[in-house]
Amino acid sequence: MENHSRDKGKATQTDNEDKDDLQSVLTLQRHLLMEAKTLDSDLDFAFQLQMQEAFSASLSVHHPSSSLDVTLSLPSDMGFDYVTLMLQDIERFEMERKDREESEEEMRRFRNDLNRSIYDQNFARYIMNVPEQEWNNYGDNYERPYDGNMVESQNEGFRVYVKGLVSEERIREMKVTVGGVGVAICDFWNNLVLELRKKLDGTEFMTGEMAGVEAVIHGLNAALSLDLKRVTLFVDDFLVYQFITGRQQPGQSKLGTKVNEVSLLQKRFTYFQPSFAARNDMSFVFKLARDAIVSQITWPVETSNGKGLKETCMICFEDTDATQMFTVDGCFHRYCFSCMKQHVEVKLLNAMVASCPHEGCNTEVTIDSCGKFLDPKLVEIISNRKKEASIAVSEKVYCAFPRCSALMSKSEVLQYTRTVMLVAEQSGARKCVKCHRFFCIYCKVPWHFDMTCIDYKRLNPHPAREDAMLNTLATKKRWRECIKCKHVIELAGGCYHITCRYLFFFFHGR
Repeated sequence: MENHSRDKGKATQTDNEDKDDLQSVLTLQRHLLMEAKTLDSDLDFAFQLQMQEAFSASLSVHHPSSSLDVTLSLPSDMGFDYVTLMLQDIERFEMERKDREESEEEMRRFRNDLNRSIYDQNFARYIMNVPEQEWNNYGDNYERPYDGNMVESQNEGFRVYVKGLVSEERIREMKVTVGGVGVAICDFWNNLVLELRKKLDGTEFMTGEMAGVEAVIHGLNAALSLDLKRVTLFVDDFLVYQFITGRQQPGQSKLGTKVNEVSLLQKRFTYFQPSFAARNDMSFVFKLARDAIVSQITWPVETSNGKGLKETCMICFEDTDATQMFTVDGCFHRYCFSCMKQHVEVKLLNAMVASCPHEGCNTEVTIDSCGKFLDPKLVEIISNRKKEASIAVSEKVYCAFPRCSALMSKSEVLQYTRTVMLVAEQSGARKCVKCHRFFCIYCKVPWHFDMTCIDYKRLNPHPAREDAMLNTLATKKRWRECIKCKHVIELAGGCYHITCRYLFFFFHGR
């Protein structure tokens, strides 16, 4: 440990000396250039005076009576200020150097914080595994301060998620092809360590596989900048996975060069394992790549509320405020609220599932996410219909309170009730997930506290007034009860084939 600290100190001292030397060279070079510029200005001024005197003398010889005031100027090509250009280059170089040093310093602080965090987690797990008796006796003496010299991140395994996208978008009247990269680095327990999104350059002829390989390069470089040595790389493009594992060779030379770059980066890790992941497990990094694309197709504008961003809808081609654009969950394609409202409503009226309008995209548009542009009542109705269709007939439970009547599954309401009542399964009491009131799942009435179902039915032999009215109406209209779900169904005259609203079919005789 002492040798490591000493070597680290020597390396830091060497880096500081190099920076001081570079700063001295830049200062000396700037000083020399300034002196040269001053000297050049003086020489130029003296030359101008000499030429002016010679020209005046020549005029006086040929035209004694002339008193013209003539000024001599150099040709335009001789007046180019190379010294000023060199000084500007030095200023630009020095600014870039300062920016790079600040970035490196920030990355060093980030690595130190990461090492400290990993160290604290490992020490916490160690303490959790200490036997209770030993902890009672010696717990006050457990101490292991972090000295800042331990490189914990090099011994831990990390997960690197990458995604590259190329998409054809529209900026006002112009179609453009833009690309973006999303990278997320997580620790072994999938806690986020670093995330970044970057735009891709030169995407006019870039394929999706090329963007995927570019994302891999960005992800591995980000891991190396954190001094990570053991990583598992996750990609959701099978062809990209085949390329980086060497199971398939790219046909294009440019793509092959990028794959070779990935191979060189792999060798800088002590452990490297590529893994093919499902699309659903990559949604967060997919969103980062889409955000990088969106940042390239929006432009700032002055609005009544101050500054804002505009974006072109790919359906109506209208320039829309970015806050009025809807993002489809899963694929993250964006369209204006007006177009999405028409698209979803047409699908619902035709009893069809609404999918993303993007060509070739089959991502389903969830009704719950459409609350920003659909009528809330319509959203509630469609959500209830989808829920009814997803729950088996034998599992359906309705709240016993008429003003609620929320639909639930037996397992759902039982699990919800167990959070407040341990004997819910034995007692038959259930707590509605919507109105939060208790009812009896057997009697279909509000919960009868301190009373069994048998006692309740004995004390309440007659149905409630509303139930009595319903039974009277059912008898008059010749309605029948579904033998499966026990709900009353209208029976058409002369026909005894019954299909209840849960699509259970049976024959009811006279």
